[in-house]
Amino acid sequence: MRERAIAELAAAGVPDPVVDAELLLAHSMNLTRGQVQAKIALDALLAPELVAGFQALANRRAAREPLQHITGRAPFRSVELSVGPGVFVPRPETELVAQFAIDALRASAESEPIAVDLGTGSGAIAIALATEVPHARIFAVELSRDAHAWASRNVAASRAGNLELRLGDLATAFPELDGRAAVAISNPPYVPTNAVPRDPEVRMFDPAVALYGGVDGLEIVRKVSVASLRLLHAGGTLVIEHGEMQGAGIRDLLAADGWRAASTHPDLLGRDRATTALR
Repeated sequence: MRERAIAELAAAGVPDPVVDAELLLAHSMNLTRGQVQAKIALDALLAPELVAGFQALANRRAAREPLQHITGRAPFRSVELSVGPGVFVPRPETELVAQFAIDALRASAESEPIAVDLGTGSGAIAIALATEVPHARIFAVELSRDAHAWASRNVAASRAGNLELRLGDLATAFPELDGRAAVAISNPPYVPTNAVPRDPEVRMFDPAVALYGGVDGLEIVRKVSVASLRLLHAGGTLVIEHGEMQGAGIRDLLAADGWRAASTHPDLLGRDRATTALR
């Protein structure tokens, strides 16, 4: 069954057919991938009653439905999130972006530094900040009701008592925090309207509201800049995730808005991934 599924996924163009087949096996058997690999090494057979279910999962993945939608889970740093239709699936590269905010919070001299996550989606970044910097206070906002429902589930599961989630527009969120936040972070929609994502998983399954950022892709980035200027105190740090070709444009945008020390940072593959700036 494993080899058949690998071949099916490979033929469908799935980038990591071996990994995905083993993770689907693990999901169908309620095991870890390591436990599945141990069974494979011992030539253990899949129980007959599980064969049809596993094949159905493999068929869904071959149709390029995201693995995370099929399993309902997405790992992000030290946590595992619930995800599904209506919410953007968190990506590994965003883990590095979150690190900039975590580092800034840890470097703050305040006893309870405040961070705001503007457009939290599944809640991934906000939960990472809240759990990894427990002395900080984290506030997250999400406009989409569908995504907010997933974030609410994930925030509750995290048991992070220092995290507050709200439904609303990032442009007007948290007026009571004006001039008080140490960090503002956002992974906004930044795909230009006429740029169709190559990956079917993104193109067909990620919600459009989480992908597209206007004609130049920077429509929501502009709102993040203005909102963060309102929220951050002097010396506060802004962190924005973006596409690999957008660093220069975002630095120019931030400089025009009055931000200082704007700097663009690569991800682990050397592609521009985040820009930071100081209030």
